[in-house]
Amino acid sequence: MAKRENIRNIAIIAHVDHGKTTLVNELLKQSDTLDARENIGDRAMDTNDIEKERGITILAKNTAVKVGDKQINIVDTPGHADFGGEVERIMKMVDGVLLVVDAFEGTMPQTRFVLKKAFEQNLTPIVVVNKVDRPGARPQEVVDEVLDLFIELGADEDQLEFPVIFASAMNGTSSLDPDLATQEHTMTPVFNTVFETIPAPEDNSSEPLQFQVALLDYNDFLGRIGIGRVFRGTIKIGDSVEVMKLDGTSQNFRVTKLFGFIGLDRVEIQEAVAGDLIAIAGMEEISVGETVTDPEHPEALPVLRIDEPTLQMTFRQNDSPFAGREGKFVTARQIEDRLRRELHTDVSLRVEDTDQAGAWLVSGRGELHLSILIETMRREGFELQASRPQVIYRDIDGVQSEPYESVQIDTPDEYASTVIDSLNQRKGEMINMESVGNGQTRLTYMAPSRGLIGYATEFMSATRGYGIFNHTYAEYRPIVRNWEPGRRNGALVSITQGTTTNYAIMGVEDRGQMFVGAGVEVYEGMVVGMNSRDNDISVNVTKMKPQSNVRSSNKDQTASIKTPRVMNLEASLEFLNDDEYVEVTPENVRIRKEILNTSEREKASKRRKMAQQ
Repeated sequence: MAKRENIRNIAIIAHVDHGKTTLVNELLKQSDTLDARENIGDRAMDTNDIEKERGITILAKNTAVKVGDKQINIVDTPGHADFGGEVERIMKMVDGVLLVVDAFEGTMPQTRFVLKKAFEQNLTPIVVVNKVDRPGARPQEVVDEVLDLFIELGADEDQLEFPVIFASAMNGTSSLDPDLATQEHTMTPVFNTVFETIPAPEDNSSEPLQFQVALLDYNDFLGRIGIGRVFRGTIKIGDSVEVMKLDGTSQNFRVTKLFGFIGLDRVEIQEAVAGDLIAIAGMEEISVGETVTDPEHPEALPVLRIDEPTLQMTFRQNDSPFAGREGKFVTARQIEDRLRRELHTDVSLRVEDTDQAGAWLVSGRGELHLSILIETMRREGFELQASRPQVIYRDIDGVQSEPYESVQIDTPDEYASTVIDSLNQRKGEMINMESVGNGQTRLTYMAPSRGLIGYATEFMSATRGYGIFNHTYAEYRPIVRNWEPGRRNGALVSITQGTTTNYAIMGVEDRGQMFVGAGVEVYEGMVVGMNSRDNDISVNVTKMKPQSNVRSSNKDQTASIKTPRVMNLEASLEFLNDDEYVEVTPENVRIRKEILNTSEREKASKRRKMAQQ
């Protein structure tokens, strides 16, 4: 079979923050892709505001770089397992992967996750050991770790003969030698290795059309846009084609737009042939995994398998006393439409109706997956409330099972015992413990997902911010009985509505840690702090200092209160108990009790305790 030797299709995969997007930036800069006058910033592929702020890739994106008369089509993939649905889909689009590994940190949980997906598709790997100029870098040891990981994941002999490139994407340098002195300001070793190692796509453009959708985009003018690879044949604007649906039915449509990718742009093209990565518009309804074919030769490709969600939350219309003050979209209909619209592009998400009006059960791949959705909606002007995340249990061979996660922790030696104790309490099972030098200990655990909900904050406190905590979904195991993780501390709950005062907070702050300062509007049932004990306390944080015309002989002391703890969206979701919601608006994130009225809430609490006895 003839090959298209002038193009290569690759995905760049890595753990979070190992420099994958920075490497793509350098490949763009040092190729023949961009006009000499075109200036791109750092991490140009991170087009989403949240991606730029957090320095992580959330959505898989396509680009292409020109190297002389040749072209490398690149898919930049998320490094976090919560967005694994993005990773799984694009593996069918490419013929090889560029695995980026930090020269200091080595292989991490997400490295394992994305690499396993690549091997399942039998893709050809190239390893890039990045950040070789980082203090403490150990490139040779990291290559050995990668080899061990390849063997562990069942790589075949050809995959074990992977080429290695040593680079510093931040500085735009690379070399085939681990010696730092050999680094040169060029990406030529990367380009050459890609063309020498990655198989060229087959040139079967004369055969009947087969195009499979791996990613989805949405445009108000064009509707759904299917992004994927032409596996066979040729497609042109105006062609009548047939979509082989997932449910076994088929639908005809006419191709209205075709797009190719070059640099940072999506450009209109007239036709595409086998091996090209393109975007197609013209279909009213199309989903990931569906095949676009020649109507006279309708042959569907194997359906893409996407792992099921492991975590779920209840999203509700905001019904707090402050509802409608700050948001632009506040009705149940607007929230539901927005969630349904998200399903157009995020195949890892599930949205189900509940028996409550204005409430939906939203399932995803992890806390980060769902919190990013909430943050995105908040920035768009939505108001909503979200419950505590809950794991999704499954019945596997008649045994009720729950999701487990692989946990890898790097912590200073002096905090290792504290971390071990905290993970043991959360039913974690230690797999390995080793010293990695520089006063650091690496712990590997297997722990139930529900035990890790809310653990990140506790971990950062336990390690004074010096620890690194990574986790990724591993498998389902039989459920741990007679154990329910939860918050150890109770909440300080406001019993009044009004504006907080210094005087009132000074009388309350010795009970625990405050979440609000003076001059903040609160309402009855709103959580204003964390109790130092395990029970909830109703407090008045709005009362004023009594005024009288009697003056003390001593001068009034200046009232001062402690700085409140800032509760952002992630911290609030981690803090939640089962009877609490986080209220999210474009301007504020508040925690509230499900039952706002103090007396009704206390009665309900007594009834629950009596039922448990």
